Amino acid sequence: MRVALFLLLLVAVAAVPGSIWPQRAVDPSRVSTYLQENPELGRWLDRLGMFNVYTSPWFSAIYLLLVISLIGCVIPRTRLHWHALTAPPPRAPARLERLPVHARREVPLPPQEAAQALVTALRRRRYRVRTADAGRGPTAPGEVVISAETGYARESGNLLFHLAILVVIAAIAWGHLVGWRGDRIVVAGQAFSNATAEYSPFEAGPWVDPASLQPFTVQLDSLSVRFEERADGPQYGAPRDFRAQTTVWDTPDAPPQQRPLSVNGPLGFGGTAVYLLANGYAPTITVRDGQGAVAYREPTPFLPQDNVYRSVGVVKVPAAKPSQLGFTGLFLPTAYIDAGGPNSAFPDLRNPELILTAYEGEVYPGALPQSVFALDTSKMTQLKDAKGSPLRLRLRPGDTVALPGGRGSVTFERVDRWAGLSVRYDPAKPLALAGSVAALLGLAASLLVRRRRVFVRIRPAERGAGDGEGGVAGDGERGVAGSEVVVGALAKGEDPMLADAVDRLLGRLRVDRSG
Repeated sequence: MRVALFLLLLVAVAAVPGSIWPQRAVDPSRVSTYLQENPELGRWLDRLGMFNVYTSPWFSAIYLLLVISLIGCVIPRTRLHWHALTAPPPRAPARLERLPVHARREVPLPPQEAAQALVTALRRRRYRVRTADAGRGPTAPGEVVISAETGYARESGNLLFHLAILVVIAAIAWGHLVGWRGDRIVVAGQAFSNATAEYSPFEAGPWVDPASLQPFTVQLDSLSVRFEERADGPQYGAPRDFRAQTTVWDTPDAPPQQRPLSVNGPLGFGGTAVYLLANGYAPTITVRDGQGAVAYREPTPFLPQDNVYRSVGVVKVPAAKPSQLGFTGLFLPTAYIDAGGPNSAFPDLRNPELILTAYEGEVYPGALPQSVFALDTSKMTQLKDAKGSPLRLRLRPGDTVALPGGRGSVTFERVDRWAGLSVRYDPAKPLALAGSVAALLGLAASLLVRRRRVFVRIRPAERGAGDGEGGVAGDGERGVAGSEVVVGALAKGEDPMLADAVDRLLGRLRVDRSG
């Protein structure tokens, strides 16, 4: 178990690089940018797997060793626990007074009747009971010995917890092998099909056949977003509800179906689920080049940066002539200008405004891949206005602004909403959920259940004996009208309630105080 704990700590330490350096599975464009900015260091980090931490051989080796260690802990402990479950409780020691908790009482019952009363009380408390007429060591004539044990669920819960952890690990591994996920931004009115080319990024396990994806199609008809509008409340502008209406086709030949989509109500296609994760605005922008041709016209998603949906985005126009054009932009749903610059007062569309900065030059220098939300201006020149200052375009829906030098024009047509969808297939998720629930139940049992052993020796009492805790007193003549009960108990681990449990057990017997 110590080895397993050490390996678990090692897994946590080994996962730290994944939060320091960008990961290819999450953001491949950031990895490319890092390698460009740090060519020497990046090359060595790439060799060490720092950009693929969670799938690297060294991380997988630690993970596998942890699994093997857990199996090595569980198997022998399961064998020992099975032996404890099938074996009777251990025989009582000769000197119960040496146990951590012990008590002595006299009761006005013969030994056999007292033993029967205690056995009944113990079994009601779910003790496994073993009785004998003699224990180890010297015993008095007529002595009855009881051994009882409870709390087997503690070790059962402990084993269940570790087995459930193995099930969860196996489910995660199985899901990694056969599962996949893809993310897609869809503007209202647009549709996408379930194909790898439609997603950015698309992550699939090594056993996934991209050609076997279920051929469904989802069209985003509308997206409604409701925000808190009470200006005097602390939650002003907070999102209250995201809800989309979609049209779906299960197969290319299937009839269309209208289905709602919400944050907690994903679309289901067999084992594949479509989740609504995010939303934002997509201004429709038209760019005409210097020859008057439409070089760009489409809804352009802008990414929100704060809770008032102050959003940023880029427009890339490599088809513009005579030179390629690029724009970085700021979209404000409820625009205002203060000393800090352009800002938004509310996340809903109340006073939309688009602010663009224009560049010309090579949009894709070196033909290297870029994020659709970033513009590489290393080979571009910022356009200037007539005064020689950096050109800034401010547009409202319907506005058109001409670019200087006959380079064309920019038109802000309208604003649509976009939805950020995540499509996932993970057949191992129910198994992982069942394992997690079992682990919680096992952990609760291992923490709450007490493992206890109770031993009782009952012998005929002597005449003239005192009562209570004093035990047998005097050398008077023996009789069989009463019994002397000696109880000893011990627990596995700390058990502050053990003494109370012994007192409650003895409380089932009436103490003889007649002298």
